[in-house]
Amino acid sequence: MALYSSPALWSTPTLFSSPRLCFRPRIPRASSAFSSPPLPSISRFTPPRKAFPGDVVLDTKDSSLVVCFGEMLIDFVPTTNGLSLADAPAFKKAAGGAPANVAVGIARLGGSSAFIGKVGEDEFGYMLADILKENNVNNEGMRFDPGARTALAFVTLRSDGEREFMFYRNPSADMLLQEAELDLDLIRKAKILHYGSISLITEPCKSTHIAAAKAAKEAGVVLSYDPNLRLPLWPSAKSAREGILSMWETADIIKISEEEIYFLTEGEDPFDETVVRKLYHPNLNLLLVTEGPDGCRYYTKEFSGRVKGMKVDVVDTTGAGDAFVAGILSQLAVDLSLIQNEDKLRDALMFANACGALTVTGRGAIPALPTREAVLDVMLKSVA
Repeated sequence: MALYSSPALWSTPTLFSSPRLCFRPRIPRASSAFSSPPLPSISRFTPPRKAFPGDVVLDTKDSSLVVCFGEMLIDFVPTTNGLSLADAPAFKKAAGGAPANVAVGIARLGGSSAFIGKVGEDEFGYMLADILKENNVNNEGMRFDPGARTALAFVTLRSDGEREFMFYRNPSADMLLQEAELDLDLIRKAKILHYGSISLITEPCKSTHIAAAKAAKEAGVVLSYDPNLRLPLWPSAKSAREGILSMWETADIIKISEEEIYFLTEGEDPFDETVVRKLYHPNLNLLLVTEGPDGCRYYTKEFSGRVKGMKVDVVDTTGAGDAFVAGILSQLAVDLSLIQNEDKLRDALMFANACGALTVTGRGAIPALPTREAVLDVMLKSVA
């Protein structure tokens, strides 16, 4: 039985024919349940083209705009790895929040992006708005709350660069975005609407999130979903699981991690293909499973496989998954037919893996997001 058995929040036709440290289970690695073709040559990687007439694709939009909906906040990242928050000698302030990271990542790669969300009418909120503008992200959908502060997150970096979070948001401004504050025109102009699950935790933002996704779906916009599990922010594990799965069937594209598969399936093996396929709902067109330095797996209706990752010296893994999402969405926004061509999809995922790899070599999410030139350069060097 599929895990997404709860009914979708609305029916639509398919578009393609108290702070605690974050939960991170330790999952033993198993061998792949499938074989995949060899890693594609970098010489075949070219910028994606526009779909030609007659291509069977989801291209109902001339725009290549990706609108990212959700939270934007300040990450405080320790300057020294391997210490507790109490023992860290200093912290580096960095803009963060998964949807905002993706928006900046796409723009830095040369794509078109916008952010919709709410911050406090405070110095941090204005700073975040300025950072979006400086990075060529459309921030017209951003709202400021005079009665709530911009969210903060303190990040604990283990010696291997992996991180855990402590959040300050009781409530923060991002939780208070009202449906009446949505820029629906901006959403309807998008090729892709991308979001996570943190905006599904509390009202009024939960209803606003649902309204944004519904408006996008009705306008023929592709829905991209990265659950981005932050268990301490949810009232319970059960509510987190139900909340994340409540939007599952509406998404056209889903990116998920090994840990999130383990969580959503209540402890099943995330390396077992039959387990992963339980999460593949009938209207889904692309399911991506990220595996950190080992790369990613991909699943479509027609094919599945793995693309190897890139080995780098890890400093801070914050934003790596968001950089990966930015890498793949920046290409799908230009050519959605990538999903139907395995060779092209593998090339695009190799690019996305490189985006994630470069991001972990710096501290903080947005400051470390790479440019397109940097990504192509490191890809060329990796095969030299």
